[in-house]
Amino acid sequence: MWEGRFITAKTRGRWEYVGRARGIRAAAIIALDRDPDGTRHVLLVSQYRVPLGRFSLEIPAGLVGDDEGKQGEDATLAAARELEEETGYRAGRLEVLGEFYSSPGMVSECFTLLRARDLEKVGDGGGTEGENIIVHRVALHDLSRFVAEWRRAGHAVDVRIAMLLTPEYLGED
Repeated sequence: MWEGRFITAKTRGRWEYVGRARGIRAAAIIALDRDPDGTRHVLLVSQYRVPLGRFSLEIPAGLVGDDEGKQGEDATLAAARELEEETGYRAGRLEVLGEFYSSPGMVSECFTLLRARDLEKVGDGGGTEGENIIVHRVALHDLSRFVAEWRRAGHAVDVRIAMLLTPEYLGED
């Protein structure tokens, strides 16, 4: 029906949906950090999302193969780049957890979910120019309260945050 630089509106029979243009995919990262005392943290990001008209709390994520000449880019390499751009942390280990779909009734996009560990702070993060990403390093034992406060403030919460509330995706060291 319509194609832009990053998305395409499609129809199949009577069904209307949106997909990524040019085979672009996404990578999303569960980034886990540990203090010297053993306290585990997760890195979250927030930024204003135009489609929602408000700020959204999310796990770090970004597009795979969206830049010219990067078609066929490996999701792990893209995830490492996006993690550092958005959060200022570099992962010592990245583990692929699989491919997932966030809203299969209206969006055909899938994303590769990765778990990042052995994090090293190498910069400020914040994303690329104009993204204005805010980094949140949240203790896992405080995550439910943090998310509840975020929602009470009227902000959006990405569905992938729910995965952080289950031990299977956090993984124990």
